[in-house]
Amino acid sequence: MVNVGHDRNLSTTHAKEVAVETNPRAPRIGAVNYLNTKPLVHRLAELSPGAEIAFEVPSRLSDGLANGKYDVALIPSVEYFRRAADYVIVSDACIACRGPVLSVKLLFRRPPAEIRSLALDEGSRTSIALARILLSDRHGLSPRMVPFPLDVELSDVEADAILMIGDRAIHSPPGKYAEIWDLGDEWCRHMGLPFVFAMWVARRDAVLSEWEAPLRMSRDAGVAHLEQIAAREAAPHGLTRPQCLAYLRDNLHFYLGPEERRGLEQFYRRTCDLGLAPQGVSLDFHDCARVG
Repeated sequence: MVNVGHDRNLSTTHAKEVAVETNPRAPRIGAVNYLNTKPLVHRLAELSPGAEIAFEVPSRLSDGLANGKYDVALIPSVEYFRRAADYVIVSDACIACRGPVLSVKLLFRRPPAEIRSLALDEGSRTSIALARILLSDRHGLSPRMVPFPLDVELSDVEADAILMIGDRAIHSPPGKYAEIWDLGDEWCRHMGLPFVFAMWVARRDAVLSEWEAPLRMSRDAGVAHLEQIAAREAAPHGLTRPQCLAYLRDNLHFYLGPEERRGLEQFYRRTCDLGLAPQGVSLDFHDCARVG
């Protein structure tokens, strides 16, 4: 006698298994929630139909990519160095600068050579390493690190110097300071190379071939529509349209070209010198377009 009910259950189970195989979960993309990423994600939802896109501060994106929350994320460059065995750079779209970046600042309450404590913006990873490199190179300093949480006001932070990144760093900070360093400008003058703050990085177990085209095309569309982006984003960020456009157009660079790669390699060497990244990392680019 045939057990019809049993066969029906087997068929149902098989159907569920087939459904799982043919309908994989949606790709998960993590992007930075600052103004500087708007040109990179201008058409990303349209160009990545079905993908889940979430926005976070850079440090939380790093954690999310590491723990599998995201398949690809725009993470701080130093975090790629720290987990390069697990990651691949999947796009020549990036957040970089070739001079003043405006949104990464080191505020000194006393002369730089005299500081003993440094408050670190909670959202940062790469800028922390950059600040430490510049303080070491310029003044031989390794100050004590203290936190600067995202929900804490600048005036409530007790430290000789304060690192600020992102949208809250764009505006002139309240208070008096002995010096203010724009860390993008300081690096470019110090090294003679661009600086790369963040890159699109994927986990090696992700389907890498599907990322390069939409990330590149979204960036290209954003760069072609900076005026439109500035018109939309200026007021929410407390900027005039000309200020917002100037920041996106003049302070940021969105292409990981040969000079940016040289700057990235130099940054890696310096992070190794200070023990901030492991030795022996090589930059692994997967089908990234070669740009000038």
